[in-house]
Amino acid sequence: MRGSAGMTATNPRVAAGILALAAITILIGGAFAGLIVEGVQDTSGALAAFDPYLFRVVRFTLWQALLSTALSVVPAIFVARALSRHPRFPGRALILRLFAVPLALPAIVAALGVLALFGRAGYFADLFGSISGQSWPGIYGLSGILVAHVFFNLPLATRLFLEALDTVPADQWRLASQLGMGARSAFRLIEWPALRASLPGIAGLVFMLCITSFTIVLTLGGGPRATTLEVAIYQSLRFDIDPARAVALTILQIALTMAVVAALMRLGANITGDANLPIAPRRYVTVSMQETAFNSVLLALALLFVAGPMLATVIAGLDADLARLAGEPAVRQATITSIVLATLSAALSATLALSLVMARRALALGRGAGRKTFLENVVDTGSGFVLVVPPIVIGAGWFVLLRHFGNVFAVAPAMVVTVNAMMAMPFAIRAIRPAHDAASERHERLCAQLGISGWNRLRLVEWPVLRRPLMTALAFAMALSLGDLGVIALFGSDAVQTLPYLLLARMGSYRTDDAAGLALLLGLLCLALMMLTDRLGKDFLPR
Repeated sequence: MRGSAGMTATNPRVAAGILALAAITILIGGAFAGLIVEGVQDTSGALAAFDPYLFRVVRFTLWQALLSTALSVVPAIFVARALSRHPRFPGRALILRLFAVPLALPAIVAALGVLALFGRAGYFADLFGSISGQSWPGIYGLSGILVAHVFFNLPLATRLFLEALDTVPADQWRLASQLGMGARSAFRLIEWPALRASLPGIAGLVFMLCITSFTIVLTLGGGPRATTLEVAIYQSLRFDIDPARAVALTILQIALTMAVVAALMRLGANITGDANLPIAPRRYVTVSMQETAFNSVLLALALLFVAGPMLATVIAGLDADLARLAGEPAVRQATITSIVLATLSAALSATLALSLVMARRALALGRGAGRKTFLENVVDTGSGFVLVVPPIVIGAGWFVLLRHFGNVFAVAPAMVVTVNAMMAMPFAIRAIRPAHDAASERHERLCAQLGISGWNRLRLVEWPVLRRPLMTALAFAMALSLGDLGVIALFGSDAVQTLPYLLLARMGSYRTDDAAGLALLLGLLCLALMMLTDRLGKDFLPR
């Protein structure tokens, strides 16, 4: 046992995993250190921040998340059931692919699509104005936040519920067909048990996504009455220059997020929100004409709701002067900056993910049939630590810490790269780990017998297997980093601008045509990367 422990401690793969854990610890620990230092220096200011306005922000944060979850999850149950009851019809694959698009779109692009439809000058403004008999004020505030959240989370919840329904054994459907079971009985006895089992986890996941929403609330919130904790943190640091209030807000945000994540863990929810769908099994279901008509209308409404903002984004973007935008030095510089930072972030994310995956496997092989060690447990769950602390919270902690040492905006590139890399790491692990563990299971004994290790093992044995998963992780991490606004909103300046930051600046100066053109460019970049991810990951991502 001692010899095995010694070998484990000196294993290069384990050492790489420990370094990755150290990087995570430094990033999160540094943020907490900044908050603690600021709180100790100005305890009275931090305590004074706990005023009625702060608790009103907390109530709105919880209320909008609760409403968004209900409006996303409840319709998703019926949309998923409609797709499940009709496993083969023309356009089903197109609907599922379209429902995957919001997962790839940056939040600010979707927000602009919602405004293009329902904003004060949106395509439906005249219709709503004629119905109400007065000028349409737009969809800012709680209504805009809810529409955007449902746009993102309804497709995600639908795909997850459909995945749950696809786990129902075909024998149950065959028996239901033989017994002549109707739609209501099939829902009560077959479908609802599968949906009910997955409901808490899916609802909790959507709730967590809504409670940590930043970009949507920032662009569609519409003032102090529709502000969440994360947006209030940003406003306290960038506009009010009130670090003490930012510390108080951050403490509450961390407490809320940790409570939600703890509840998700107890429910067994998948925090990364994997929504890969297996091939629909054969169903022995007879659907009546009435049910077919109802499901057709339901799917058409869901399709219009999801496709509407995307189509509006494309139309508004094409109406912009794209040639002029492409010639602007600021746009070209922001595009180059976004691509460079996203590439660096993706490379760092994939490196950290691979280090943790290899370390976990090495520790598992080292212990044999024994119980998991503390280090193995930490390596196995290390990537989940970053999901407890939202990016804006990490950025806020480092912002208040670095302001004591110089110009915080000078470190914007480093902060964007590191924080985005950490946030993408759990998704990168999901792409890399299955392929790596399968390759290790097949080749571990052979490598030991032949003495193949280190660089030679990575180059000759593992690289052919890991090449495509690593490319998937890189493409996905790049897409996430390209569309992120959380960290750059804090650290961005005229010297360092990404496409989302420039887009937000154009919106703030009421240059809506330019913002629409930039949104189209940003959306196309992210969608291209996600299509590459889907193509590369088709053969090995967990189904």
